[in-house]
Amino acid sequence: MTANLGSLDRLLRLVIGIVLIVAPFLASGAFAGNALVIYGAIVIGAVLVATAIFRFCPIYRLFGWRTCGA
Repeated sequence: MTANLGSLDRLLRLVIGIVLIVAPFLASGAFAGNALVIYGAIVIGAVLVATAIFRFCPIYRLFGWRTCGA
C-alpha cells in the first residue's frame, strides 16, 4: 500500500471527515427522522478520516492519481 495522498488532500479529508462525523450529533434537528442521512454522514466521515490517517485512497489508486510528491 503506497501512499498516494498529499498533505493538503489529507488535511481536507480529515477536516471534512470530522465535520461529517460530528454534525449529526450537533445538529440533530436538521437530521431528525432520517437515519439513512445520519448513518451515511458518519460512515462517509469515517472513511475520509481513515484515508487521511493511512495516506492511501483506493479510488486514487484505481484511477492512477497521486496528490503527493514522487
